[in-house]
Amino acid sequence: MKEPRGREPQPAATAFGAPVRADPDGIYVGLDLGTSGLKAIALRASGDVVAKASIGYPTSRPYPGAAEQEPGDWITAIEVAAAMLAADAPPARWRAIGLSAMIPTLVTAGAGGEAIGPAITWEDGRAQAQADRLSAAFSGPASGSGDERLYQITGQRIDGRYLLPMFLRLIEEDPVRAQQTAMILGAKDYLFGWLTGTSATDPSTATGFGCLTLQGSAWNQEIVAAAAAAAQAGQARRRHGQDPIPVLPPVLPATTTRPLGPDLAARIGCDRIPVCLGAADSVLGALGLGARSAGQIAYVAGTSTVILGVAGNPLLDPQRRFLVTALAEPGLWGLEMDLLATGSALRWLAELLGSGLDEAGVIALAARVNPADAPVVLPYLSPGEQGALWDHELPGTVTGLTLAHDRRHLARGLVNGIIMESRRCLAVLDQTAAFGADLLVAGGGAQAASFRADLASATGRRVIMLAGDEADFSARGAALLAARSVGEDPALPSTESWEISEAARSQADTWKQVWRRHEQASLMLRSAKPS
Repeated sequence: MKEPRGREPQPAATAFGAPVRADPDGIYVGLDLGTSGLKAIALRASGDVVAKASIGYPTSRPYPGAAEQEPGDWITAIEVAAAMLAADAPPARWRAIGLSAMIPTLVTAGAGGEAIGPAITWEDGRAQAQADRLSAAFSGPASGSGDERLYQITGQRIDGRYLLPMFLRLIEEDPVRAQQTAMILGAKDYLFGWLTGTSATDPSTATGFGCLTLQGSAWNQEIVAAAAAAAQAGQARRRHGQDPIPVLPPVLPATTTRPLGPDLAARIGCDRIPVCLGAADSVLGALGLGARSAGQIAYVAGTSTVILGVAGNPLLDPQRRFLVTALAEPGLWGLEMDLLATGSALRWLAELLGSGLDEAGVIALAARVNPADAPVVLPYLSPGEQGALWDHELPGTVTGLTLAHDRRHLARGLVNGIIMESRRCLAVLDQTAAFGADLLVAGGGAQAASFRADLASATGRRVIMLAGDEADFSARGAALLAARSVGEDPALPSTESWEISEAARSQADTWKQVWRRHEQASLMLRSAKPS
């Protein structure tokens, strides 16, 4: 593989080349490119929120298993968000912009950094066969299975949702697009290039490529070579004499900055302020929540749910039940499990039940039913599950349904299922290291007090959330990191502003019963799969 193209690493950028000084009146902007939309936030150096914006964009599903988005929609969302923030946060006071985005999401870029074709999001499940071939190409009689070797090197479970397998599928199914691709990028990497003209990725986003060496934060050339071999094993068309795998971007620290492009700065009305490279949404969600010390756990409930334990070392799990990711704080690592269908499953049921329901409405319905009275709903609707199970073939399942059940019981069953899989993940963290009893939560689903109360009682933990309507913690984390990149360190919210849900001891037996039924159904489903 060729050496990554792009500019050489430079010192941290500053506005107009002058050092950025502490500025109590300065504003730091965070942009979080999520699965269903962009969230933007503007913070003062004090940590106070000045302005917020949220803009949705569609996901196209043209084929079974497909999930694609137009990068142009992301650009439009950023431009609209900038205009919305400007009403309360004057761009002349902006001092830095930080980035966060969903991973893994593939952008195939041309020689000029332009996107070629639609982005392929992490919800896309079409590349599992290519992931299996990559694993097979990386295995050996003396070195163990490819899956185990890949995990030991990368800290990741490489499946069809990683960028290398996604690109291998394009080589086979869309060879023209593959041949036009000069560089493989993640979604955030593409936005950084659009904002600054520089192609780069950070260690946490780079984990989503499937070939990053865990502790060295460098591309592993043996894995890249195995991907090239997997492309040939799939009888893929070669790229007109080029290597099968395009250039990968340089991996730089998350706090790396480059100046905002002059045309964009003029359109926004700000200086050529630094743009901070940023990190993955899970990493910055944890930072925004205040999970900054080993032993803390962040729980971010969005389209999917991220459960991330903070560790002081890159601990690997012998059963490969969690992923390991470098965090934005130096010397800290995230032990991460992602439940694939949580917010998306709640929205699916809301649409199925009708009557104008939304995600919050489903949770409110569930709160009207005793958890033990609901059917068992296994929430593997993506399809498949990661979390602590890692089985891409698991289907969503309902069992124990009777004529006595109504829409409330279905809602309760789904909420139970999400909470039970959360409980499974938290148990894995407790088996791995010493984690505290508090769970720092954020996200749409976590806004409901009933959900937090259930989560506390089912897991035996205190569940803590910032009071008010604050749900944009990945965007907040991006703004905090941007501020740090120019020498500021905004304050985190005080403990007086947190809402705490305590575990109800009276509910312990009920949730044990729910867990037993859930686990029995899950085990039966997994054992019934053809071998």
